[in-house]
Amino acid sequence: MKTPQMIRDSPVPLLLLLTGVCINGYKPVIIVHGLFDGPKEFKTMFRYINKVHPGTEVKVQGFRKAFDDIVQKAPDGVHLLCFSQGGLICRALLSMAPDHKVHTFISLSSPQAGQYGNTEYLKRVFPDFVKKTVFRFCYNRVGQKVSICDYWNDPHHRSRYLQSNSFLALLNGDRPHAWRENFLRIKKLVLIGGPDDGVITPWQSSHFGFYDSNETIVEMRNQEFYRNDTFGLKTLNARGDVSMCLHSGVKHVQWHSNYTVFRSCIEKWLT
Repeated sequence: MKTPQMIRDSPVPLLLLLTGVCINGYKPVIIVHGLFDGPKEFKTMFRYINKVHPGTEVKVQGFRKAFDDIVQKAPDGVHLLCFSQGGLICRALLSMAPDHKVHTFISLSSPQAGQYGNTEYLKRVFPDFVKKTVFRFCYNRVGQKVSICDYWNDPHHRSRYLQSNSFLALLNGDRPHAWRENFLRIKKLVLIGGPDDGVITPWQSSHFGFYDSNETIVEMRNQEFYRNDTFGLKTLNARGDVSMCLHSGVKHVQWHSNYTVFRSCIEKWLT
């Protein structure tokens, strides 16, 4: 896969973008939803943002065009708030855009280290599969055209993942790429997740943790991509620019409407 095609031609769908165009001196906030979401799921989040960004205008546009248009009009930079699968799309954009001017990237319950688990979402996409057999479909050319396969990270079939995955393996630097400096342009990375999510599996993936071959959680600092600093995560953390926010009792579909999550994990970064 040629580097410039990762965003344009990736089988991960470029979902509708919800954008807040700020007119009162705050940086614009760009919101990207997840796999089964749309604009209506983020009405509550927009109300929350309007409390701290009075006068924000909300509109729905195409992904890359909207991003480029807003960035061009924001000399002080923008914030990205990206939910679930949208967090991976946003990270891919940050990796591919050499002049993105994103100040804070907020990853809201996103499978940043991949997905592996029997969840309701898996059953909706693959009703005839369980987690132990999904790799048979995902790790081939046909499977890589289904978005969830692009970040399906089976810890029991690591070699097939590395050989066949055309998205997450590149994004995490499991296969070499030259996009590290692009991602490091951000000023702050905020990782939000929790143990009662029910969809992101393991939930620690939202904090860049993941299973080893025994399905034991390996936390972020012990991940190979972190130790080797393949895409800049270790450098960001050494700068003090990685913030982790953990909340229990929050289901996956509740993250973007939970006011406690907004106040404790999101609001302070939207300046």
